Amino acid sequence: MASASPSPSQGSLLLQKQLKHLCKKPVDGFSAGLVDEGNLFEWSVTIIGPPETLYDGGFFNAIMSFPQNYPNSPPTVKFTSEVWHPNVYSDGKVCISILHPPGDDPNGYELASERWSPVHTVESIMLSIISMLSSPNDESPANVEAAKEWRDNRDEFKKKVSRCVRRSQEWT
Repeated sequence: MASASPSPSQGSLLLQKQLKHLCKKPVDGFSAGLVDEGNLFEWSVTIIGPPETLYDGGFFNAIMSFPQNYPNSPPTVKFTSEVWHPNVYSDGKVCISILHPPGDDPNGYELASERWSPVHTVESIMLSIISMLSSPNDESPANVEAAKEWRDNRDEFKKKVSRCVRRSQEWT
């Protein structure tokens, strides 16, 4: 007799596979798990501030939310820890090309090849965010004030990032 429950979606199967892989073979620089064991579409992640960067020593928590049509559409990543960075909106949402919807950029800043593709995984997204922390892109910032400080007042920028790193350490 056929089961009455619907079959798991392609997205949930992929996410389950990625979660198992990350549990068996953790990747340096971040940890990831489910917010709630019953929901594969919402992950809790912690990014360890990359060594030899302004974020070194920090533990930055975020929520990665996957749409129901994953992997055809990208997840969103939103820091729940305070992060002062040109590519992080004031509400914590991460702004990097691979998290932008697939296809041509309506604003003309990004090539389609730089935007979301279903080949991206939790690991590739997290490694891109770690890279973003190491090398801010102030050309098309999410946080204009942080980008301006990054360019024009590096000492003040460093102070704010140091404060974020200290606060992130208090919560661990």
